[in-house]
Amino acid sequence: MTKGRKTTFEERVEIVQYCIAHDHNYKETAVRYGISYQQARNYTVKYEAGGIEALQDRRGRTKKEEEMTEVEKLRAENRILRAEKERAEMEASFLKKLSEIERRWD
Repeated sequence: MTKGRKTTFEERVEIVQYCIAHDHNYKETAVRYGISYQQARNYTVKYEAGGIEALQDRRGRTKKEEEMTEVEKLRAENRILRAEKERAEMEASFLKKLSEIERRWD
């Protein structure tokens, strides 16, 4: 079994075109492009379901603010506020511990 490798968007498009042109022969496609059988199949299935845009790697990317719904905007703001609150609590806890250590030295 061939190990999968990272591919660029252009490579994915080329892989899908080759696979479709050769009657969905995933094994041959995988060998030719040095990817796993599953990658070749996944790229082709994604393309057929969602077109060329489905081949974009969107992992780890957030939506732009213009694309967000009101609920998504509120959730994002809530996450930011929670993170700020947690940071403030950690800072207060650290200062409390620091003052305790300083009192011991006196």
